[in-house]
Amino acid sequence: MNWLNSEAFTVLDQKIIWSDMIGNIFGLAALTLGWRRSVWTWPVQFLAGLILFGAFFGHLAGSAGKQVVVMLVAVYGWWQWQRRKGEATDGQIAVRFATWRERAAMIAAAAVGTVAVALLFEAFPTLSWDPWPDAYIFVGTIVAMYAQARGMVEFWFAWLLVDLVGVPLNFANGYAFSGFVYVIYGALVLWGLRDWWVRSRSTTVLEGAHA
Repeated sequence: MNWLNSEAFTVLDQKIIWSDMIGNIFGLAALTLGWRRSVWTWPVQFLAGLILFGAFFGHLAGSAGKQVVVMLVAVYGWWQWQRRKGEATDGQIAVRFATWRERAAMIAAAAVGTVAVALLFEAFPTLSWDPWPDAYIFVGTIVAMYAQARGMVEFWFAWLLVDLVGVPLNFANGYAFSGFVYVIYGALVLWGLRDWWVRSRSTTVLEGAHA
């Protein structure tokens, strides 16, 4: 799997690594499928994590471990969406805004998780080259994936917050392709946010009509 960590090509003096490129292409596909509320978003996210795990395993234990967590959450998301297929009139899952309690729980989990993971990275420097931003992105990604699995519109807001740190961090660490991809993520997130927001209002209206 060493070829995954080799250079694919160079753009504007930035080296593009195969694993960085392939993993993030799958990530973009997964986000697009998530926007469309297709259950196939989860297998694609799992595959993206598997590719990046193969690239990191053996020399970047922390990064490899993070991909294992991402793959586990993808399995959880697949299970959730399989159970909820057909809730919406188009046969896909229905989406909604989180309750205030759910929002508070996710914010608390993100804050505590970021601090805990960052302290772990600081205690074991080989796990991460930039502990606090890396922890923020990792925990934020997990929270976003959880919200997506539950069909919450807040999923998109979580991704936007991850993007704010992910773009400059990836460019700074030489992962140019990831940086470019995070910019595209931002555009997809805004479109997806609008779509889920409108659908959540429609769902609420329908539920109110049936009450």
